[in-house]
Amino acid sequence: MTNNGYRQKDFGQPVKRYCQFLEIEDNPKLIELYRMMHSRAEAWPEVLVGIREAGILEMELYIVGNKVVMIVDTPIDFDWDSAMARLASMPRQAEWEAAVAALQGCSPDATSDQKWTMMERMFHLYD
Repeated sequence: MTNNGYRQKDFGQPVKRYCQFLEIEDNPKLIELYRMMHSRAEAWPEVLVGIREAGILEMELYIVGNKVVMIVDTPIDFDWDSAMARLASMPRQAEWEAAVAALQGCSPDATSDQKWTMMERMFHLYD
């Protein structure tokens, strides 16, 4: 954990942000496995390529205990529903979703949209 913040990339274009929330199984061993599966060394390359091909510019996961927040930055004209449908059809995506479902406490055939809850922004410092 860091108190120094996290540098953000400048995409050179207007972007919009999506934030989602998920509670994973409250089991230290499963949480550690979930962290490992999302590490740079263990994340599946085909899934990372698919995320980019779906039009996502940046995706970050933050965790505290068994609570996970996903932040997704996209181009301003990004359509979430069509991008998620496209992503779900990409190679190994369904296999990845099934692999992490065991740690997320949901059905192995649940899609990302069925697992994650979209969060509502309730405060923004700048207009």
